[in-house]
Amino acid sequence: MTSRKAGRHFLQIPGPSAVPDRILRAISAQTIDHRGPDFAAVGKAALEGMKTIFKTDAGHVIIFPASGTGAWEAALINTLSEGDRVLMYETGHFSMLWMKMAKRLGLAPEFIEGDWRGGADPDAIAERLRADKGHEIKAVCVVHNETSTGSVSPIAEVRAAMDAVGHPALLMVDSISGLASVDFRFDEWGVDVCVSGSQKGLMLPPGISFNCVSDKAMEISRGGGMRRSYWDWQDMTGPNETGYFPYTPATNMLYGLNEAVAMLHEEGLENVFARHARHGAATRAAVRAWGLEVLCRQQGQESGVLTAVLMPEGHSADAFRATVLAHFDISLGNGLSKVADRVFRIGHLGDFNDAMLIGTLSGIEMGLSKAGIPHSTGGTAAAMKVLEENVPQHLAAE
Repeated sequence: MTSRKAGRHFLQIPGPSAVPDRILRAISAQTIDHRGPDFAAVGKAALEGMKTIFKTDAGHVIIFPASGTGAWEAALINTLSEGDRVLMYETGHFSMLWMKMAKRLGLAPEFIEGDWRGGADPDAIAERLRADKGHEIKAVCVVHNETSTGSVSPIAEVRAAMDAVGHPALLMVDSISGLASVDFRFDEWGVDVCVSGSQKGLMLPPGISFNCVSDKAMEISRGGGMRRSYWDWQDMTGPNETGYFPYTPATNMLYGLNEAVAMLHEEGLENVFARHARHGAATRAAVRAWGLEVLCRQQGQESGVLTAVLMPEGHSADAFRATVLAHFDISLGNGLSKVADRVFRIGHLGDFNDAMLIGTLSGIEMGLSKAGIPHSTGGTAAAMKVLEENVPQHLAAE
């Protein structure tokens, strides 16, 4: 018989993030008729609320009962045709998965290789587009916050690079783990399609995903794209105008989504972004004080969502994660594909505060000792120093 562990489990993977009690209570409300008059207010609030999170006035928000992978597929098949060339940048595991999906759908992706140590390079994208004199490349696909590596791509700079060479390709962005944690500006950055999901910065369980769509991309989908049914944006737009959906929506998840949007605005989106950035800086300070290496080495592109940590040569990241889970009840993210068993990932996203971060880092520091990993002590103290020296303005006066 397994003995009970006292206290609360620390879910410190980079998503799904822990769901706040307030959102759990909202989700637990009784399901209503999704064709009835009361549902319209729920649906409209969700659709309009998400426009404020994407920071768009002109964009169309589509909500699917699906994981982020479904929203990836919807983005590709609504705007592209088989054989179309697509330019993608290798930032990590999830950029590779998106590329593999594009291949399976019959597209012709071209992959700009990266080293998994930073975000997408706008200059490399511009160079490739400049050489595409016939404008055969129909879309540029970039992961905003790469969950496997802890790096952030400069989306505004990618758009500027595309504009500088006068290329008409669509800009598609995966912000599944970035949205509501790292600053994202759909309209201002000239994004054509953004893909996101519920289980990261939005603080919800997995289960719903999003496309935010520009007028340009929506117009292409009206007469083009691939054969599709479930993922068709055009089926969504009509019912959405009155708050309804063409098929059964995830009603209780929409209750939770509306609560999540309210919570984000109560804190203030800019404050949310600053909190994540501050926790990322504190975590990186801890890692470096331990004498370990942060996987993202591109200064200014480090993520506030998670920190990926390289293990010393000869030591298993998975064995270390198992030690931390067994002794301190903390779940850490594993390394994926190219960095499997070489890194562990510390999630510091969602409904998360200073005390929770210090508890997490203390458990990791104790775990390093328990697992016999070569390191220096004092990482948690270094993180505390960063937090103490960088109190947010809106909290300093309290």
